[in-house]
Formats: sequence, C-alpha cells, structure tokens
Amino acid sequence: MTTQEAHVGGTIGEMIVHAIDRYPDRVAFIDGDARMTYRALGDRISQAISAFRALGLVRGDCVVQLSGNRPEVFIVMAAAYLMGLRSVTLHAMGGVDDHAYIVDDAEARVFMADPVYAERALALRERCAGVAHWFGHADVPGLPSFWDQATSFAPARLVPEALTTDVIRLAYTGGTTGKPKGVMLANRCVWMQAVLLLAARSLPDDLRLLCPTPISHGAGAMIVPTLWRGGTIILQHGFDAERFIDAVETHRASMTFLVPTMIYTLLDHPRARTADFSSLQTLSYGASPMAPARIREAIDRFGPILAQSYGQTECPSNILQLTQEDHMRTDVDTSTSAGMPYPGVTVALLDDNDEPVAPGSVGELCVRSPLVMDGYWKQPQLTALALRNGWLHTGDMAYRDQFGYYYLVDRKKDMIISGGFNVYPKEVEDVLTGHPGVAAAAVIGVPDAKWGEAVKAVVVPRPGAQLDVEALRALVRHAKGAVNTPKTIDFVDALPLTALGKPDKKQLRERYWGGMGRAVN
Repeated sequence: MTTQEAHVGGTIGEMIVHAIDRYPDRVAFIDGDARMTYRALGDRISQAISAFRALGLVRGDCVVQLSGNRPEVFIVMAAAYLMGLRSVTLHAMGGVDDHAYIVDDAEARVFMADPVYAERALALRERCAGVAHWFGHADVPGLPSFWDQATSFAPARLVPEALTTDVIRLAYTGGTTGKPKGVMLANRCVWMQAVLLLAARSLPDDLRLLCPTPISHGAGAMIVPTLWRGGTIILQHGFDAERFIDAVETHRASMTFLVPTMIYTLLDHPRARTADFSSLQTLSYGASPMAPARIREAIDRFGPILAQSYGQTECPSNILQLTQEDHMRTDVDTSTSAGMPYPGVTVALLDDNDEPVAPGSVGELCVRSPLVMDGYWKQPQLTALALRNGWLHTGDMAYRDQFGYYYLVDRKKDMIISGGFNVYPKEVEDVLTGHPGVAAAAVIGVPDAKWGEAVKAVVVPRPGAQLDVEALRALVRHAKGAVNTPKTIDFVDALPLTALGKPDKKQLRERYWGGMGRAVN
C-alpha cells in the first residue's frame, strides 16, 4: 500500500456493511406492521446486487427510482452505493416533462417505480426509449416486479466495490436554463455527509428515526447514520399530523426531520396540546425559513430539541447548522440565523470579484469542503461557473455577526423556497409563455404565513386573449408538478422593466413584500 492509498477515506458502502454486521438481530426498518432486521436488510441488498449484475449493470451505470417511503428505496440505493452505480431518485411531485428529461439525461439503464406511481411510470416508458429495464417495486400493472427476480438469488456476503471517487448519486435540481441539472455526488461526498452528521448532530442514544418526509431526498441523509448507531427507521407514507403523533407515541420516536410547514401544522393540531412528545430528543428542520415566533412556540411545546441545518444539493445538508444549544442562547437572538459552519466546511463571504467582504457586510456565501459536488452532469460551463476559483458559489447572500453566526438575507438567484421545496422561476415562466395567449410572464415568491413564500405569476395577456387562471395553473401543474404551480396569478398590462429591458423583479417584489424584507434559509 502506498502512502497515498493509506490516506484515502472510507466509503458509504463500508459504513452500511459495518452496521449490518454489527447489529444483525436489531430492527432496521418499521413500515406499518412490517419489521425488517439488519440481517434481512443485508440479504435484500445482496439480492438486489445479484439482480443488477444479472441485468449486466456495471460501475457507472444508472438506476432511477420513483417511489414513496419504503425500505426497498434504500435497499436499491445501498446496492448502487456498493456497486458504484449512479442512483437517481425522482421527486414524486415533479411533472412528467421533467421526469422524462431526467431519465434521458441521466442515461438510465434501469427504472423502478412504486405502485402508487404506476401511471407515471407507464407514461415515462412510452417516452424514454433509452431505458433497458422497467420494474415495479411491487405489483405495477404492465411492469415486472424487481423483487420477484431479486429474491430468486441466494444472499451472499456484502463486499463494497465502489471507489471513493465514483459518482454514486446524481441529484437533480432546478436551474436557470429551465431544465434540471444533475449534481454529481461522489462516494467521498456521501460518506463525508454521514460522518459529519454523526459527529456534529445531537443524536439520541436510543435512536428511533421517524421519517414522514421522503428518504429518497433530504431525510435520507440520516438513514446511514441511524444504521451506524444501531437505530431503527420508522417509515411513514407522507406527513399527516394525526398519524405523526400516533407514531411518536406508539414507537417512542426519538428523532425526526420536518420542514417548517409541517411543524406549523403539527403545532396547530388539536392533539398537539395533550400528545406525549416526551420521547423526542431531536427535531431537525430545514429546507426553508421558520418564523421566529413559531420557533419559540415549538420550543415551548416540544422542549429544547430543535436543530436546524442549511445546505444545498451541491453541498448536501451540511453547510451551516443551528444546534439545540444555539436555539436556547439568551445573550444573542439566533432565531433568524442559519447557524455556524459544520466541522470540515470552510465558509467565506465574497464579493463579485471573489474577494472577502468587510466584517459585518453582506457577501455571497461560498464553500470549500469534501462535501462539495464534483460538478453538474454533462454541464461543464455551469460547473466552471459554480466552482470557480476553488469555491462553491451558493448564490445566497449573507452576513456574519460578531458571535460567528451567519444570516441569509437574499438570493443572488431568483430561486423561491416554498414549503421547503425549491422553485426556479424561469422553469415556470417558460411553461406560461408557451401558452399562445401569454405575451410575457414573471414568477416571484410572495410572503405566505404557511409556506414561507408562495409562488405568484404575473402575466401579460396577448391582445384579445381571454386567459383563465385555473387553466394556466393546470398547464404548469402538468408540466412541472404541484410544487411549481403558482398559488395565484395576476394579469397586468405590462411588466416593469430594467434599463436593459429585462423584467424588473425587484420592483415587482416590492409590490407584495412591502418593507418586510426577505429572509431565506
């Protein structure tokens, strides 16, 4: 072994195998009435690997999933991690056009769908001719069951084969071009994310992770750390306050991840006043800002268990954190802060020349870390722009206070965060302006008590056109999904323009934000 080889870090596959070997008889997953032990989890991962090999998959090939929360989602992801495949998980609320684009762009060899999304899977099969193998996670009409094939193989010893440099996740995010971008996350990055969560998060000793949010996306970051600690993942199929409370009380859940709108719904539920939340030791939240008044209300109801994390797909989950202790400080108001950097993450506030701004001044938040993506899949120009001069440029504007806390004040980009989901205005604008009766459109975020920001479209009709609000909303919903659909649409004679003739969104926002400012997270 060379010195260089001795300095190479671990892999996420090694962490998974270690957990399975260490805790074979513990319960790894609870899904309704079903229980899956660590040993059974390892057997299923092994069978998935055997099935993928039988299909001819090799390192670098791509597997796409469209599914809700079920253990099989993680099993397929884990198999990909061990083999060095590229794992792609589609957002269930995305539109069919975006899904088709991602499947083709990612060069998927295998597509796997939850029965809930059977109709979407069959529609994609008609459009995505490059996919060699189509499967259902269970009974999907018209698709063979992947697990009928996988379970025909005898379980074998798990052996991680992927290199630290292999891109094992391709996470698609929206973009200013109107098409999603594939963020390349190397094995190194996914491993580092798990290690940092173990090192820097306040994790309960008896870890029982309740997952109402998708494990195929943000919540999935906690799966491997939970397994490493010998904990149990309790799956729910979407968030419902009543079912969430039942699960906390029944399973004595000790940790969960929610977006702010879910916390608001939970706080406003009649049972919240009497429910037994005493088992919860960590309530992690993120993806969008949480109103300071609701933070205080949550602490009063749940106790000092709130922990916030700020990250981006390009540096997933772990850029800044506001710990439980940070939430409880009395010498400084941290309620509007995004926190301090995670260990292993270097943060700088830079000006347009990539020079540090003066102390206390606003600059673009830029990042260096092993967590940072390798780049955008097949997008070298966008990669060079995002990773210029040795920094990941987040596009978020922030300042740092005297205590070391960072505060996000605006976005360099026009991205909207609504209910914890990112909405890119140009994508919605492109759909609206594709309507024959629309002359121009501008999409902005407007203040909303429930969603943080709500998507609003301001539309200029063509002369003589009779536009219908609900028809335009349906058009966007079909193309881009419910998250991107404008909550409201205003019709105007003309959009305000900058000196360069571009829509003046700053002026447009002022009509709706009034002096409230914009705080982002």
